[in-house]
Amino acid sequence: MWLVSLLICIFILGIIILVHEFGHFIVAKKSGVFIYEFSIGMGPVIFSHKGKDGIAYNLRALPIGGFVQMAGEVGEDDEKVKKEQFMCNRPWYQRIAILCAGVFNNFVLAILLLFLLACIWGPTSSTPKIAAVTEDSAAASAGILEGDIITSINGHEFSSWDVGQIYLYYTTKDNVYTFGLKHQDGTTETVEVIPQIIKDDEGNETRVFGIQLDNSREKNVWECIKYAFEKFVNVIHSMAITVWGLISGQLSVQSLSGPVGIYKVIDQSVQYGIQQLIYITAFLSINVGFINILPFPAFDGGHVLFLIIEKIKGSPVNPNVENIINLIGFALLMILMIYITIKDIIFFF
Repeated sequence: MWLVSLLICIFILGIIILVHEFGHFIVAKKSGVFIYEFSIGMGPVIFSHKGKDGIAYNLRALPIGGFVQMAGEVGEDDEKVKKEQFMCNRPWYQRIAILCAGVFNNFVLAILLLFLLACIWGPTSSTPKIAAVTEDSAAASAGILEGDIITSINGHEFSSWDVGQIYLYYTTKDNVYTFGLKHQDGTTETVEVIPQIIKDDEGNETRVFGIQLDNSREKNVWECIKYAFEKFVNVIHSMAITVWGLISGQLSVQSLSGPVGIYKVIDQSVQYGIQQLIYITAFLSINVGFINILPFPAFDGGHVLFLIIEKIKGSPVNPNVENIINLIGFALLMILMIYITIKDIIFFF
């Protein structure tokens, strides 16, 4: 079973990476930039095809990324290439478009998958409305009732449970959560909830609140379209909250997952069938797009930031400075990835 899950994981990540890199590739090609290579994966080349356009289309051994190698990504670096074919010599708006095209493709893929999901299985609501409260649970003891709408957790307000549930992972004193509620009669109340903590055989903790959310929603084309865009926006919002939580120290790095964690999630999703796998693919595609657009060195967003600085100051950033900053950023990312991967291996296995 693990082999099936591994192959599905590689396939899903491969599709997401292919869509992302194809965005860079097609916009760069249409913009007249000289392209050396289009690769899916990293490491040694296991399959290569030289196209009529002179571009090497490669499949590499490690399914953990991909890239489009273009001429002049930082400066003129090849005497055989015409000056106008260097990316650095293309108009500013074209360079921005090339850098953002991968993220755009990931977002489009996610929205299309979410729309497909809703059309086949029906859209679900993200309104944090409580459908049921377990008897003698933490929620019942706090006075939470069926039909209540959760409006905030620990002072953080929200209107979507996709966003709200992120706050359950924020650090809290003495395991006490403050829920803001809106009752069916329109009155509001704030209650304290102390969830039950359950440990499994491996010592992993799960907080049990004893509530079930209402996810019912009418099935029609308009609701399917609304669901796709609402879910997309909610996931983006929840990721922004996660990043802020990490920066502010309210979320631990322990809450992050790397390739091993992604495999584990996909392995669990296989048990629930194609519906869950389509959702996970959409979710991961949004994640890849969101992370890549962050203004951090080595990400697409980092390169975009340099272009914005270039536009403001009226001249390019020193290529040596840009390369050093990107190398430092890449090194930090690799250290973080190694740490997260080791943490996931210890946690899951």
